[in-house]
Amino acid sequence: MADFFPALSDEHRAFIAKQPVFFVATAAQDARINLSPKGMDTFRVFDANMVAYLDLGGSGNETQAHLAADGRITIMFCAFDNPALILRLYGRGRFVVAGDDGYAPLAAHFPPLPGQRQVFVITVESVQTSCGWGVPRMTLEAERQTLAKYHAQQEPAARLARIAGRTRSIDGLPVRVQTVIPAVKP
Repeated sequence: MADFFPALSDEHRAFIAKQPVFFVATAAQDARINLSPKGMDTFRVFDANMVAYLDLGGSGNETQAHLAADGRITIMFCAFDNPALILRLYGRGRFVVAGDDGYAPLAAHFPPLPGQRQVFVITVESVQTSCGWGVPRMTLEAERQTLAKYHAQQEPAARLARIAGRTRSIDGLPVRVQTVIPAVKP
């Protein structure tokens, strides 16, 4: 049975803080539904109705394109241990691209990971919990270091040149590419 809440409670916040992975879903009219797994200590709860996550460059930028076109976003957390629980955040999101006004104060809430592209800020409109009894029990072995290593070896100017032409999503929606690579100290 699902329960709905208008905002995040302290118990919800504690549950989120324990989860090593979360999933992001977005959609835009006449476009594919985008569903992406995320990790690497990139999620923060700012208050009962405001959360954010740090986005690193990867295979595409569908989330940004969908938020620009529609704004709707769902974040899902699953407990892979006990007690079983699924927690979904439904809301509206916006993006702050590296180099934009306001990016640095947002990025300061996250670890200095190489490959920073933008921060997604979500206004939480509804929180849903459900049993999660169908989710298997698993344990975290370790975070993958591959993406951070990949970005750390990239020359900033070469990376900017490579992504400069990526101004469209998979479905042809416009995306804004970053023009600045944030300095990251190891």
